[in-house]
Amino acid sequence: MTPQPTADPSGTTADPSGTSTAIETVFRIESPRIIAGVARVVRDVGIAEELAQDALVAALEQWPRDGVPDNPGAWLMATARNRGVDLVRRRENYARKLAEIGRDLSTVSPPEEPADPDDFDDDLLRLVFTACHPVLSTEARTALALRLLGGLTTAEIARAFLVPEPTVAQRIVRAKRTLAAKNIAFEVPYGPDREARLGSVLDVIYLVFNEGYAATAGDDWLRPGLCEDALRLARVLSALMPKEPEVHGLTALLEFQASRTAARTGPSGEPVLLKDQNRARWNRMLIARGIAALGRAEATSSGAPGPYLLQAAIAACHAHAYTYEETDWPRIATLYALLAARSPSPVVELNRAVAVSMAEGPGPALAIVDSLADDPALRDYHLLPSVRGDLLSRLGRTTEARAEFERAASLTRNERERELLLGRAAKET
Repeated sequence: MTPQPTADPSGTTADPSGTSTAIETVFRIESPRIIAGVARVVRDVGIAEELAQDALVAALEQWPRDGVPDNPGAWLMATARNRGVDLVRRRENYARKLAEIGRDLSTVSPPEEPADPDDFDDDLLRLVFTACHPVLSTEARTALALRLLGGLTTAEIARAFLVPEPTVAQRIVRAKRTLAAKNIAFEVPYGPDREARLGSVLDVIYLVFNEGYAATAGDDWLRPGLCEDALRLARVLSALMPKEPEVHGLTALLEFQASRTAARTGPSGEPVLLKDQNRARWNRMLIARGIAALGRAEATSSGAPGPYLLQAAIAACHAHAYTYEETDWPRIATLYALLAARSPSPVVELNRAVAVSMAEGPGPALAIVDSLADDPALRDYHLLPSVRGDLLSRLGRTTEARAEFERAASLTRNERERELLLGRAAKET
């Protein structure tokens, strides 16, 4: 137990040990498991989150006075779960069922506990699938996942995605109401439904990471906090689902991508393109973790590889190359072709064009890019003119290249990226 706080001359209670900060830190780490454990009891993630918050309030009231328990996470879990059991017992439908079978409430056991009180992995996995349920919009899934699984506050989510805090709050409230109104089961899906639902979960985590890796709007190119949150979720999911190759594939992909973070911006926060990055600044530990995760993905995969495994294999090619020129571009082009066949997408085709330009030259790549010009999905996608501008520049068609870079700059909503594109346009003389 930690030392008890003392009173200062002003009459307020001092907290020299920083108990309140410690409580908030513990809660942020433990909240996903607490919410998951309570949700299994009350079958409602909104109510489960409220009960977890109630436990936090209880800790803020008691721990500064009585000291921090030896196992603070277990204390919070027990407090929240007990309140959940009490709530279930008070529910009218629960009492009515008890009356129907003529049993006294006090003799009825609370909902079944896990065999091991400290093992909440199954509950956490249920929470992952519930928060990322396809019945919710992509924006709602993302906000709810960051709130329940990432432990972020509404204000933190709003800052991360550059949207008003009330907007995020509404998304979260509506998501909880939708799950309750549609009576979404708090469970891990099995059979044919599992693959589709797992795809939704992985897509949410990848979306969160990408928003941190290359922000779509705002003044900053990177938001490392979002990358860290997504990577943490991917690692947790890998531990919970060790036999799912796509889970390991996503984790490997994020490890590889995150390894480049330090090299992706210059001294003033400006973007640094892949070919110009100082690879000595790439994080070798994260690369090693990515290689290990990719190995697990390949070992558990049977049949055709999934899209995240293929993307991880592409990222591995970059990680293994000590210089941009040494990159195995023919293999990357082949992997992108497989990815395009597995998950057809104009964005994948655009990425394949970049690889083809390095493996075969800008001419063949430009033909691929031009074939995408009329695709509605890429009409306002700034990377299409950006890639086209690069190919035209390499072909010596500088006037056309400058126009493409300027168009790309007009389409991006990220200030750092706009500066980069305008700078490239200025060099095309």
